[in-house]
Amino acid sequence: MTIIGINGSPRKKWNTATLLTKALEGAASQGAATELVHLYDLTFKGCISCFACKIIDGPHNGRCAVKDDLSPILKKIGEEADAIILGSPIYFGAMTGEMRSFIERLLFAPLVYSQLPRSVFPRKIRTGIIYTMNVTEEMSAEIGYGAMFSSTEASFCRTFGGAAETFCSYDTYQFPDYSKVVMEYMDPAKKAARRKEVFPDDCRKAFDLGCRIASKV
Repeated sequence: MTIIGINGSPRKKWNTATLLTKALEGAASQGAATELVHLYDLTFKGCISCFACKIIDGPHNGRCAVKDDLSPILKKIGEEADAIILGSPIYFGAMTGEMRSFIERLLFAPLVYSQLPRSVFPRKIRTGIIYTMNVTEEMSAEIGYGAMFSSTEASFCRTFGGAAETFCSYDTYQFPDYSKVVMEYMDPAKKAARRKEVFPDDCRKAFDLGCRIASKV
């Protein structure tokens, strides 16, 4: 059993990466072989609309034809992964650009414009999605982030055929030292308290997410 984690944050040791690592530890506790990929280490772009993946009987039908640092990751997911777990902070109301570009390349190639649309991905795999964000859970609901979460889950379910689930870590500790930045919007003391009191529980929940995904593969 192979489960691949995809870190869509530019930081390798902060909120998103920490939760993603905990999720992979949970998967490993169930016997999974795990791997963590940092998208910001790779040089790649999103879908370029070449449509080589759509040519009937073409050499790249159902697979992305672009060759760059992302190519071996897409190949490994297509051939080996039993599940993937994605992690991204929320920037300006959306996942990071690198994560969005990764998802375009991953999900568009197997999609067939049939009636009804179908996928030629070779098997079913499960997906976990972890989001971290500076806003509270209440603010997230008011802003309407839930629509994005549901839409992303639906895209993975449609392409991969397996279940997808989302876990969110809210009101995260954003800066290592709040004294060095203007912070009138949030209370640094409350942020620090939440980091100490709530984030450890989020880590446990991320671990449980990894366990749950691996146990159902």
